[in-house]
Amino acid sequence: MKRKSYIVSIIFILCIGLILMGCPKKTVVKDEPSAKEAARIEAERKAKEEKEARRIAEEKAKEEAKLKEEAAKRELERSLQAKQTPGIEGVVYESSLLKPIRFDFDKYDIRPSDAEILKANAAVLKKYPGLKIQIEGHCDERGTNEYNLALGERRASSTKKYLNSLGIGTDRISTISYGEEKPLDPAHNEDAWAKNRRANFLITAK
Repeated sequence: MKRKSYIVSIIFILCIGLILMGCPKKTVVKDEPSAKEAARIEAERKAKEEKEARRIAEEKAKEEAKLKEEAAKRELERSLQAKQTPGIEGVVYESSLLKPIRFDFDKYDIRPSDAEILKANAAVLKKYPGLKIQIEGHCDERGTNEYNLALGERRASSTKKYLNSLGIGTDRISTISYGEEKPLDPAHNEDAWAKNRRANFLITAK
């Protein structure tokens, strides 16, 4: 009887072993990210790269703008020449960046060639928005003092009006007439008179 129980136990143990040997080990497989999740991760990566690229571009643009501004200031300072003008309080400046214009005899309308000069002057004023200017109206020696003062004022006013039409604010421009009092060329001939019929530009604030 004992022998029979022993044999049964052995058989039971063998069966259990065979069962255990026959069961494959369970392999744990990590779930691969879904296509939607992969697309989200890729989109986030691209967004970060684009944001960083924009930041770098903005910093570069700011640095370039700063360098241009500094170069423009140096250019302006080099062009300035202090000038003490009777009738104007404080120091005013002449600048080689602002060119004068000329007028025909007894006229105050802007000629086509001088319109191009005023366009260039307007570009300078837009480049330096802090500049304020005074336009001087001048005449040649012919005519009475009273007439030439009035004509000089009309020349300065028409010049201001043209600059206004190019986008330069009225608050940045003042005018004054010197009539025949301040000739550029003191000679008494046509060449000198042509030079003296002019509108000149002075910088009153920079």
